[in-house]
Amino acid sequence: MEKLDERSSTIKKVSIIGIVANLLLLIIKVIVGFMARSQAMIADALNSAGDIFASLMSYIGAKISSKPNDDDHPHGHGKAEYVFTQLISISMIVASVMMINSSIESIINKAHIEFSIWLIVVCIITILVKVLLYFYTKFKSRKYNSLLIQASMEDHRNDVFVTLGTIIGIISSYFGFYFIDGIVGILISCWIAYAGFNLFKSAYKVLMDTNIDEEKQQEIIKKVLEFKDILHVDSIISKPIGNKNIIILKVSMDGNMTINLSHDIAGKIKDDLINQFDYIYDVIIHINPH
Repeated sequence: MEKLDERSSTIKKVSIIGIVANLLLLIIKVIVGFMARSQAMIADALNSAGDIFASLMSYIGAKISSKPNDDDHPHGHGKAEYVFTQLISISMIVASVMMINSSIESIINKAHIEFSIWLIVVCIITILVKVLLYFYTKFKSRKYNSLLIQASMEDHRNDVFVTLGTIIGIISSYFGFYFIDGIVGILISCWIAYAGFNLFKSAYKVLMDTNIDEEKQQEIIKKVLEFKDILHVDSIISKPIGNKNIIILKVSMDGNMTINLSHDIAGKIKDDLINQFDYIYDVIIHINPH
């Protein structure tokens, strides 16, 4: 329970830092973007607005998922983290579609950018902030294995490249290639949509109870077969609950073995698996007599 509280507190802290940082960047980008009429900068500002919403959803998701189990939720509320992750991904996709439409209109209407050195300054500030946030969330993501923190980490990394694209659009417009700003706006929006789709897919796999990957299955089989009384591991099924899994094992044992002995062995296997692998929440073992 202590680890769960620490993990939840970390996700909330990461979310709050993300909200504050992106809010400041949003205000700066909106002011400079509209003053210069830069679609690339406005797209970048929209991206920051989406980041604020994403961080807010992360905070709410962490708050709900950290609730202890109860009669209605015997395995806790861990999947709330993935429900809110899907909300984040959908908002990213919707925002990107809107921005693509705006960028196409700017190309058709040959929108002119009022070049300002502040456009470049804002981009540099954004890159510096996002690089720092990326390394911070990368460290926390590895430590706590949270999809919400991982989404923040990937988002900060993507923002660095998105803002570099914004700089390209601004400089190109300065030299008279005004259509490039709109093209960069479209590319930024497509990048946001792609990131949103991948985020949705990752959460979907958990919510649809996708089985653990082959590597983890082999880890479990190897550990179980260390018990000499286990003749064969017949099947492994997992049920994701938050960032952990309930493992359902079917194993073959000597049919002449007493119930008490087979029960004791199954109990030891369960304890060993839970203690060794941090992605396992509980183990249910069915014994097939051989």
